[in-house]
Amino acid sequence: MSDLDLLHISIADQMLYGFTAGRLRVRLPVSTALNGVGERNGSGCTPRGRHQVRARIGDGLPAGAVLRGRRWTGEIWNPELHAQFPGRDWILSRILWLSGCEPGYNRMGQVDTFRRYIYLHGTPDTEPMGVPLSHGCIRLRNADLLELFPLVPTGCAVRIGEEACPSWSSATLN
Repeated sequence: MSDLDLLHISIADQMLYGFTAGRLRVRLPVSTALNGVGERNGSGCTPRGRHQVRARIGDGLPAGAVLRGRRWTGEIWNPELHAQFPGRDWILSRILWLSGCEPGYNRMGQVDTFRRYIYLHGTPDTEPMGVPLSHGCIRLRNADLLELFPLVPTGCAVRIGEEACPSWSSATLN
C-alpha cells in the first residue's frame, strides 16, 4: 500500500479516515477530547482545521511502549503498571505530532496545536474507542496505530472536523 496523503478525523464519527490520491484506504476508530473541540492553549480540547504531521516518533519501539515527553521510558504498558499510576494519560507505542496550518486559528499564539503537544497516539486497550475521553489528543488502539504509522509520512495533511462523514463510514476501502 502506498503512503497516505490525507488523514481526516471526524469528531462526530469518532473515526479516522485515511486517503491516498482521493481513495479511502483506512478507517479506524478514535477517541478525541472529553472537553470537545477548541483551539486554545490549556483548553484540553481537540483542535479543528487543517494540520500536518510534523514529527513521527517511536518507530521501532515495541507495542505498548510508554512515552513521556516524547521519549520511551523503557516501560511497556500492562495492567499492573496501569494500577501503579492511576489517572496517568498513557501515550503508547507511537506518536504522530501535529502542527496547525492556519495562523491565528490553530497555529501560533494562544492557539498553537504543535505547542499544545497534540498527537495521534496509542492508548491502553482498556480505554474505549468511539467515545471522546482524551485530554485533547486523538487516541487510537495500539494495533491500529502500529498498522497506520508506516503509511503516514512526515508532512501528511490532517483535517480535523466536527461533521459526520456518512459516505465514508460505510464505504468500501480501496
